[in-house]
Amino acid sequence: MMAFDQAQFEEILKEFTIDAERLREIAANFRQDLKLGLENVDACSLRMLKSYVGLPTGKEKGEYLALDFGGTNVRVLRIRLEGAGKYEVVKKVGKPLIVEGEYDYVGAGSTADQMFGFLADLIDEAVDGDHETPYLLGHTFSFPSEQTDLYNAKLIIWTKEFATAGVEGKVVNDLLKEALARKGITNVTPTAVINDTVAVLLSAGYQTGDTYIGSIYATGHNTCYLEPYADSGEEPMILNMESGGFNKLAPNRFDQEFDKRSEKPGEQRLEKMVSGRYMGELFGMALAELLGEKGKEYGFTAIDMSDIILDGSEAGDKIAEMVKAKTGKELDAKACAQVKELASALVKRSARLVTATFVGTLWQQAGKGKLKKQHIAVDGSVYEKMPLAKDNIHLALSELLGEEAAQVDTILDNGGSGLGAAIAAAMSQK
Repeated sequence: MMAFDQAQFEEILKEFTIDAERLREIAANFRQDLKLGLENVDACSLRMLKSYVGLPTGKEKGEYLALDFGGTNVRVLRIRLEGAGKYEVVKKVGKPLIVEGEYDYVGAGSTADQMFGFLADLIDEAVDGDHETPYLLGHTFSFPSEQTDLYNAKLIIWTKEFATAGVEGKVVNDLLKEALARKGITNVTPTAVINDTVAVLLSAGYQTGDTYIGSIYATGHNTCYLEPYADSGEEPMILNMESGGFNKLAPNRFDQEFDKRSEKPGEQRLEKMVSGRYMGELFGMALAELLGEKGKEYGFTAIDMSDIILDGSEAGDKIAEMVKAKTGKELDAKACAQVKELASALVKRSARLVTATFVGTLWQQAGKGKLKKQHIAVDGSVYEKMPLAKDNIHLALSELLGEEAAQVDTILDNGGSGLGAAIAAAMSQK
């Protein structure tokens, strides 16, 4: 049975602990970066991408199409907006862009015509082959794009292992329009492209109102908000910050080591410290040191961490079993309790860092005035399912905002990517 060195354990735990003072500093740095970005985006680590859309009124009505394209599983929804924040999904179709041995529209040999032809077929299915009734289509497209208005979004570069030829540098709605025309589906008009975080904010804004910040807190992490443009004559607009790239942080030695080994060192610093995709790896790195196997990789995931935190047994039976399966080491009850403490510390840090960016954004929106009573809409598996995440967001809000924390709460919005796209289509008529 193995026990850990107590001094080493405490030192590692400290690496993953952020006190109130440091947290306040991060929130202030985030606001500072955001303000810099509004004046000159090259001077900050946020991308501050314009969405060319404000918030819905909640009164939007009519039947619209939503294309949800964020990864290899694509969905098309036909959604009836009924106003007063109500809606109905009339039809939903979805298919993967790649099926082993059958077809592959994302690999190196695939073309834009094949991919968008496939999307057009899905849209045809969603309208039940009806080529008469006019439909506007909104498109949630979660890849880095350069946008000049609500319709025109040009793919800058594929991410998430996509390699389809002939799409980079092109306006995705043009490619979609051409594919629809080739199949005689001229009654469907793509009118809006939005990012998945923007979709979350539109969806929550329509259903709940009083929501000015939307965030994804899952495998990846990003936040958008309604910029009031208080000092200028500009209309309020949702800005996608691509906040996973925020880098005014003090990464600990595990973060630095992990960043060095990553595919893109120096990029997505905040995301690497908070998101579900990387949490398990950071946890594994720290555990390897405690087990005297520094540098060894065990393949822990965020789901494993969740299971560890949820082990309520006194001896930590489930933890012992999982650690043995992954590392081959047998731990005593005390070490199991410490493993749980370590996993909890990583989740707590993640939630606190995300909250610091929310608070920096809230300060920006309030300007010199008071915070408005509002919700922050969050979608994603870490927020929804990871134990300790939500509680620590609320604790950190209280810590940073004091009495004003009563003005703000977080709400789950997990249907956003479809509904948000339909709302964007409805708003495109203004």
